[in-house]
Amino acid sequence: MSVVASKSSLFTTYKTLGFLYLFFIVGLFLDSFYMVKITENAQFYANTLMIIVFGIIFFRVHHRLKENMIAAVIIAYFGEYLFSILMGMYTYRLENVPHYVPFGHALVYVAVLCFSKATSIKIHHQFLERFFTIFIFIYATVFLIFKNDVFGFVMTIATLFILRKKPRERLFYLTMYLTVVVLELIGTYYKCWYWPTTAWGIFDFLPSHNPPSGISFFYFLLDLGTLWFYKQRHKLAWKRMKNIRKIKLQTST
Repeated sequence: MSVVASKSSLFTTYKTLGFLYLFFIVGLFLDSFYMVKITENAQFYANTLMIIVFGIIFFRVHHRLKENMIAAVIIAYFGEYLFSILMGMYTYRLENVPHYVPFGHALVYVAVLCFSKATSIKIHHQFLERFFTIFIFIYATVFLIFKNDVFGFVMTIATLFILRKKPRERLFYLTMYLTVVVLELIGTYYKCWYWPTTAWGIFDFLPSHNPPSGISFFYFLLDLGTLWFYKQRHKLAWKRMKNIRKIKLQTST
């Protein structure tokens, strides 16, 4: 049985977010300051593991997700070089863009998508959305008060405000926020990358923590870009799906 069709929410969570979070811990450890003390090839090992895992997942998912994964990798490469190298929004340990990062973005996208679209999860979507929203607000507020993370708090509020009008996508983006929180906390703890003390290291009126709490706001650009690629390649199918949604909405009304 596929993850999306599973009737067990625990099974779905384990096979999507559980696996992903465990992979964060193991994969990023290979590029951590711990490994640097042992070998000069730490990033090479992290890249190798990522490519292997990406390949395994790629050949096991539906063909539509394969397209999304490829699009996510391409968009992530451009995004990483734009935000990290050109704009200096954050900096990786070797001041480059590790190859495991764009491929990692694709895995994050697929795992969060499968979790939020699973039947066993959608049944509880109202509870999860309320719980995630409250947790996210408290998390960002704690960072604001104790870490002076104004930048992260502003992005968090912007995210929650936008999602007020996005009921269909709300669970996906709230889950993405929490997933990015886990990723950033692990990555910065391992010193795989770091964030400056202000937004982009330029805007003094936006103090930032390492990592800022609401940085998932920029991950949404990856998600929107991936969706745009899919819609461009499947215009007729996308139009047909929108018409079906419109008919269902009219019928229910």
